[in-house]
Amino acid sequence: MNLKPETLKRIDEVITHYPVKRSATLPLLHLIQEDIGYLPPETVEWVAAKLEIQPINVHEVITFYPMFRQSPIGRRHIKVCRTLSCALSGGYKTCDTFKQEFNTGLNQVSPDGEVTIEFVECLASCGTAPVVMIDEQLHENVDCAKAKELAARIKAEAAQR
Repeated sequence: MNLKPETLKRIDEVITHYPVKRSATLPLLHLIQEDIGYLPPETVEWVAAKLEIQPINVHEVITFYPMFRQSPIGRRHIKVCRTLSCALSGGYKTCDTFKQEFNTGLNQVSPDGEVTIEFVECLASCGTAPVVMIDEQLHENVDCAKAKELAARIKAEAAQR
């Protein structure tokens, strides 16, 4: 695995906090995804060897938890809530607006490599629905007009790079 030296150091340090190495599986997967952006196929064998467990034990964790990505995403990650409050407040239309603005489908990288749009479960802000999380920033009351504004900002930032 091609991990940053500081990530490798953090991985070694994290393992020491668990009396049973296997218990460090989740934290290691988070660290790897934080470093690389997703969990490439070689992650399973690498983590299994590091923790002295069977590869299936790592694979089952990766495939069980939806927060782990097994393929690359765009530079910006747009998560649109799809649960009841957001759905009733226009979340589906908001999601469609983002897909149109970036000419991409769900869970795909846009043609320019800039974004991945994901329809997700509750983002815990039901009173301000529909909500959208862009990278780690929550945006509330995101109707179609506000989605277009956010998309325009992302495009402008990308043009400045």
